[in-house]
Amino acid sequence: MRWRSRLGRLDRRLFTTVADARLPGLERLVPALSRAADNSLLWAGLAGTLAVSGQRPLRRAATRGLLAVSLASPLVNLVGKQLFGRTRPSLDGLPLARMIKVPASASFPSGHSASAAAFATAVAMEAPVAVALPVALLAAAVCFSRVYTGVHYPGDVLAGAAIGVVTGLGTRRLWPEAVTGAPRVVTAPPVPGHDPDGRGVVAVINPVAGGEPSTAATVRAALPGAEVVEADGRDMAELMSEAAARARVLAVAGGDGTVNLGAQAALEHRRPLLVIPAGTLDHFAGALGLDGLEEAMTAYRSGGVVAVDVGEVAGRVFLNNASIGVYPELVDRRESVERRVGKWPALLWALSRVLRTAEPEKVVVDGVPRRVWLLFVGNCRYDSRGAAPRLRRRLEDGLLDVRLLTATSRLSRLRALTSVLLGGLGLSRHYQQWQADTLKVSSPTGVVRLARDGETFTVTGDVEFTKRPRSLLVVRPAD
Repeated sequence: MRWRSRLGRLDRRLFTTVADARLPGLERLVPALSRAADNSLLWAGLAGTLAVSGQRPLRRAATRGLLAVSLASPLVNLVGKQLFGRTRPSLDGLPLARMIKVPASASFPSGHSASAAAFATAVAMEAPVAVALPVALLAAAVCFSRVYTGVHYPGDVLAGAAIGVVTGLGTRRLWPEAVTGAPRVVTAPPVPGHDPDGRGVVAVINPVAGGEPSTAATVRAALPGAEVVEADGRDMAELMSEAAARARVLAVAGGDGTVNLGAQAALEHRRPLLVIPAGTLDHFAGALGLDGLEEAMTAYRSGGVVAVDVGEVAGRVFLNNASIGVYPELVDRRESVERRVGKWPALLWALSRVLRTAEPEKVVVDGVPRRVWLLFVGNCRYDSRGAAPRLRRRLEDGLLDVRLLTATSRLSRLRALTSVLLGGLGLSRHYQQWQADTLKVSSPTGVVRLARDGETFTVTGDVEFTKRPRSLLVVRPAD
């Protein structure tokens, strides 16, 4: 109690010092900044600006920033303020020009400061310093404004900012950071007759998979010697195969499903694959260290080629992972309405349906009968724990990464799906993980529904997962 009393007196003295300060030229600017941060509108506007930049790191920064704010704000306002109930400072003696509307909620901790620090921390985890530093300074200015306008004590601001920083860092549990740098790979000989202008490159652009209308124009400008083919409704697998047959390098712009089709064509015709990120998530491009179209063009000009593993199941390859259970059901439901409502609304609708109706699937895994919510098989070992990991730091280890979430009477549907979405929180004995070079799966019904790289298909009979080590050549920066 003695320390608490001392801290309270120090807090009030600091508040008085700031309240008595006069900052010429800022008497109206600081209150305006504080009001702009009401209801996190300032951070929502910044997130929108970052999202439309066209750069993958900035889009990730925007998403992570909003995620952090959405966690920090209710934590402070619905929990922190209710627990402490501190009275707001007195505004006696504060200049009229600096006064803003005083919230009716408790003073400790500061919600504005929590949101500001959460957004700035999240952006710093994804964006370059040139973007992260101004955002951090703006967040610091918002924190200062809460004291300068008389609505918070400095202690309120410091506590709110601390909660924001912890919340921003905590978003890693919900959404891991992008892999910094490229994972370990095996360097392959350069492409014979490599031409920096793109002669010999055939680029297939799939706008339906997420590629923007400007993608084709950008590729043509960056590689004037390349042949650019825009998907026109034809069968994509056939289009990829034809392109690979006449290409020296096959380039593919689209999401992970489109890149998967390109990889199959590249393997069939023994061509190097140039991945151009133009989808929603671009997991394989991210694993290669390619964050956007410009990075892909730079990688091609460098002439670097590496050999990576691919997984194979039922005669089809996968670059990221394949799975059985609730994930294929989620993808099927999303795709049934995606064209009518858009991808993200469709995903939310599909998730709500799966939460109500999903049932465990009976399968036999390497001879052992199981009831599973999810069987995940990754191409190479993933670093993070959980039934749906995302990070890899090697692409040529010759291994399948197997993650199994079993179903028991004590693991409800809601808890199982929440564990998958949150990266494996609280899975305990229901979760198993191991590595192998092959995996055999069968179903009592004789039919298995699978998803691989975001696309679903059905297999009749037994299913075997295998590896094709270092079989795919991909373009990556030479360093």
